[in-house]
Amino acid sequence: MLENDTIAQVTETVSNDSTVQAMAETVQMLRDTPVSVWLPQLVKDYLVPLGIKIVVSILVLIIGRWIIKMIKNRLANGLLKKRADPTLHSFFSNLISVVLNFVLIVFIISILGINTSSLVALLASAGLAVGMALSGTLQNFAGGVIIILFRPFKVGDFISAQGQEGVVKEIQIFNTIVLTMDNKVIHIPNGILSTGVMTIFTKEETRRVDWTYSISYGDDYDKAKAVLLRLSNEDSRILKKPDPFVEIVDLNTSSVDIRMRVWVKSTDYWPVFFSMNEKVYKTLPKEGLHFPFPQVDVHLNPFAESDVTVEEKG
Repeated sequence: MLENDTIAQVTETVSNDSTVQAMAETVQMLRDTPVSVWLPQLVKDYLVPLGIKIVVSILVLIIGRWIIKMIKNRLANGLLKKRADPTLHSFFSNLISVVLNFVLIVFIISILGINTSSLVALLASAGLAVGMALSGTLQNFAGGVIIILFRPFKVGDFISAQGQEGVVKEIQIFNTIVLTMDNKVIHIPNGILSTGVMTIFTKEETRRVDWTYSISYGDDYDKAKAVLLRLSNEDSRILKKPDPFVEIVDLNTSSVDIRMRVWVKSTDYWPVFFSMNEKVYKTLPKEGLHFPFPQVDVHLNPFAESDVTVEEKG
């Protein structure tokens, strides 16, 4: 009995709904009216306007994309003429592209007849949920803005961050593109770049190069020091100020370790580092100096056959 009453109430509610009644009347009219009568009217009133809107939307999309591309190119040419930092060029180019494409999509939706105010309200209501879901992406966007504003590094700098080393090729909205020495492209999120530890090797004009060379015990240290200083003075890439530093840094088990420090331009760091290693390797033996190696000295006691003393070095 209760089920019958519920069904009756639902039936009465549906029958009293004006929208449902209108739909029912429309369906009944289409059934009673020949197709040749209502089909042309349907095409005239609905399909033709809808088709025109779709064609216009496609044209607007094509023209809009062309305009966006033209704006980006003019922006790039303007920044180049003003000799703006490539960092700003890359970032603003990506940012303007995203904003203009969003505006274009909203405009096309309005052409199709969709209420944009409702769409904006829907986007606003969904913004919080999307923001929480994309918190990492938004953090990367904020990191990109911080990098652009405070300029800790720029395009062309050689950096080390997040276990990666390379030259900064481009700073995008969400990522920074780094090209490694072996020609690998790495995308590092801007969020961790703006908050993490980073080493910038090319920030300063000069850098210090350090070497540790070892000679054998018994070799002439003064002569070794003079040879190292001579080699540094012969290299025009090594700066005269500050003075080159050559001193004993450690008396090791089988070697005397000498620390050598010089200052060079940042761009000459690796060429000087490798060439000096080659020069030292070829020069020290010619000067009567020896490169040490681990060794073991064995001492025999001639008065006791079983007594053998072993001294291990290295």
